[in-house]
Amino acid sequence: MTKLSVNINKIATLRNARGANNPDVVKVALDCERFGSQGITVHPRPDERHIRYQDVLDLAKVVTTEFNIEGYPDQRYMQLCKDVKPAQATLVPDPPDAITSNTGWDTITHQIQLKDIVAELQSYGCRVSIFINPEAKYFEPAKLIGTDRVELYTEPYASLFPKDKEKAVRPYVEVALIAKELGLGLNAGHDLDLHNLAFLCQSIPQLEEVSIGHALVCDALYYGLENTIQMYRRQLEIESTVN
Repeated sequence: MTKLSVNINKIATLRNARGANNPDVVKVALDCERFGSQGITVHPRPDERHIRYQDVLDLAKVVTTEFNIEGYPDQRYMQLCKDVKPAQATLVPDPPDAITSNTGWDTITHQIQLKDIVAELQSYGCRVSIFINPEAKYFEPAKLIGTDRVELYTEPYASLFPKDKEKAVRPYVEVALIAKELGLGLNAGHDLDLHNLAFLCQSIPQLEEVSIGHALVCDALYYGLENTIQMYRRQLEIESTVN
C-alpha cells in the first residue's frame, strides 16, 4: 500500500507567524505519527520562512517513522543531510526565493551535477529521490544519475483532475511504466488532496509514497488533525483494495 508522509511545513509557518513555539512543530510531528502518518516530510528553505534548520535537528532525534528532507542541494542542505542522515533525501530544483516547488529537475541538463550529489547523499545512508516532471525524456537520465526513486510532480494532475481525470492521470501512468522498467521507485507529491489522491494511486499501483502537507493541514482546520490523517490513510486503503 502507498505510504503517507505528512509534510509539516505549514505547521511551522503558523508557528513563525507569532514568533513563539505554538504550535510546537516537534509535538505535531509526533502526533502525526501517533495518528497514523507513516513518515514526516520537511523542506527547510534558506530563509527559514517555515521549517528552520534547528527544527530538522530536533525532529531527527524523535521521529520514528520515515524522515524525509526535501530541498535544493546547496552546501547547507548537503551538510544537514550529512548531520541528520534522514531515511530519504528528496532533491528539488527550487531557487531560494520560490514560494513552493513548481517544476521537476531537468535530468538531462543537470545529469552530471545530480550524479555527484546523489552519490554523496547515498554515502550518508540516505535513500535519494529526485523531483521530476511526468515526461518520458527525463527518466532514463534519472536512472543514469543513480537515484533510488523519483517523485512525480503532481500539480498538473491536480489542476486537470476536476475537468478530466482520465486525461489528467494518463502521462503519469505512462511514465510510471517507464520507471518500473528502469527499476526506479516512485513517489508523488504536490497538490494531492482528498478528492484526487485515491484515483492517482489506483492508476499507479506501484506508487510507494505520497507526501502531502498544504491540503492536509487545510483539511485539519475543519476535520481535526487525527481525523484528517485517518481520512487520507483511507484514501490509500481504497487504492489497496482495488488493486
